[in-house]
Amino acid sequence: MIQIAPRARKVRVLATLGPASSSPEMIRKLFMAGADAFRINMSHGGHADKAALVQAIRQIEKELGRVTTILFDLQGPKLRVGTFASGVVQLVKGERFVLDRDPEPGDAVRVNLPHREIYEALQAGTRLLLDDGKLVLRVLSVTAERIETLVEVGGALSNRKGVNVPDVVVPLPALTEKDRADLAFALEQGADWIALSFVQRPEDVAEARRLIGGKAALLAKIEKPAAVERLEGILELADAVMVARGDLGVECPPEKLPPVQKNIIEMARRMGRPVGVATQMIESMILAPTPTRAEVSDVATAIYDGADAVMLSAESAAGSWPEESVAMMDRIAISVEADPSYGARIHFTETRPDATTADALSEAASNIARTVSAAAIICFTMSGSTARRIARERPSVPLLVLTPKLATARRTGLLWGSHAVHTRDVDSFEEMVGKAKRMALRHNIAKAGDRIIVMAGVPFGTPGSTNVLHVVRLTGTELKGRR
Repeated sequence: MIQIAPRARKVRVLATLGPASSSPEMIRKLFMAGADAFRINMSHGGHADKAALVQAIRQIEKELGRVTTILFDLQGPKLRVGTFASGVVQLVKGERFVLDRDPEPGDAVRVNLPHREIYEALQAGTRLLLDDGKLVLRVLSVTAERIETLVEVGGALSNRKGVNVPDVVVPLPALTEKDRADLAFALEQGADWIALSFVQRPEDVAEARRLIGGKAALLAKIEKPAAVERLEGILELADAVMVARGDLGVECPPEKLPPVQKNIIEMARRMGRPVGVATQMIESMILAPTPTRAEVSDVATAIYDGADAVMLSAESAAGSWPEESVAMMDRIAISVEADPSYGARIHFTETRPDATTADALSEAASNIARTVSAAAIICFTMSGSTARRIARERPSVPLLVLTPKLATARRTGLLWGSHAVHTRDVDSFEEMVGKAKRMALRHNIAKAGDRIIVMAGVPFGTPGSTNVLHVVRLTGTELKGRR
């Protein structure tokens, strides 16, 4: 078994798998290039294909000796218009256009919109965005069977194009019947994270949590203005959030998206929830071997803001340069984190500890590491909560997470700065110190003469009992006589 060293950066890279990256060989290349976690998109393909991806990832994890994270991304409800008799029509600015419940093929003046819930939510003056926001309709009147609109931005509209409703909360559940079946399948496959799409309110997250039943961690995708407005309540219930800039970028005016992104990252960090940024990160690398300068700056901005993870979508799933896309994301992150101003920038967001012993010790560990120039923080954890608390402080040194629970180790793949090791638990203070020192040396995050900070809970093996912080110096002899 090969022993993979910790990454040379703290931000995590989440790579989407797809047609360009479905073979075990390519998945291995993506891992070696820098992917910390893999996204399996349930919007495309069948369960058999997804099971093969899981098997390939777990085999690579076994071969390389490093736990690897799998995120299943549920599709969520997709709102689409019906079909047109001619396949495509031209909507003209200033003309009227009707959406109705009639399933007959449409024409230049009307089309079917089968989603009853939209009719219940709309009112005069609200907008409908079609085809990723390329066309804009303003509602003039609405009944249970008919929506009359004025075309504000025209263009070509073809069969089954998507519909966004940015101005109201649509009374649709975040989980469709397909999502429920996909969720059950993902849990059977041992998913580490479940990503919930179309979140509009905290109740959507609560329902998903009930169905997951603690078998995986839950990430809420923030892609609706309604979710932004109720972000705090969503964060209270979710284990992490993703700034999903696809639909969010359609429903928010373009100039509003940067501050929305920063505000989501800031609130997530304050509340101690991992936060990722996704969509169009280095999109030009779908076709080109290098990104644009603007894309590089965009990725860098998310990293400077302190995001836990940055995600590749089509770049790694369907592009011509999947391995190069992951390697580029890796290099951008390493370059940003090497900037002398990086530490100050990520601490621009003040993360006040909660009034708990664990939070107080996590803040102290970060401060002590900086004061005594420690090489690393080592935490023993059952549930992963200690690791999340430490990562929230964005310490200046690596975080080595030691846990006897494989599920906990795998879930840390979206957590800033963490390198998780699945290992046997300890039974005493002396064993804790000895193991922390050996693991720090074995995983090359510290060397002889370095100080390390050790955090754990006593009694050992009790979740949520973090109450020990210990500083120790390595001698370099800790590994002698041990394999």
